[in-house]
Amino acid sequence: MNSGGQYVLKQLVLILIVVILCLIFLAIGLILGYAAFGDGKNAFAILSPSKWSAIIAKFTGQ
Repeated sequence: MNSGGQYVLKQLVLILIVVILCLIFLAIGLILGYAAFGDGKNAFAILSPSKWSAIIAKFTGQ
């Protein structure tokens, strides 16, 4: 019974690692895309909440 619990725990840790890596690569892609195709002044500006609220406002029409 203990080996079954260890298997589930290993699988959950693997899923958590994959999710974290996906988020890291998403952030890197956003930074590179914003710097290359966007205004290019501050690449890390795309990660700020104010930038995302402006982007969402454009799509929702608010």
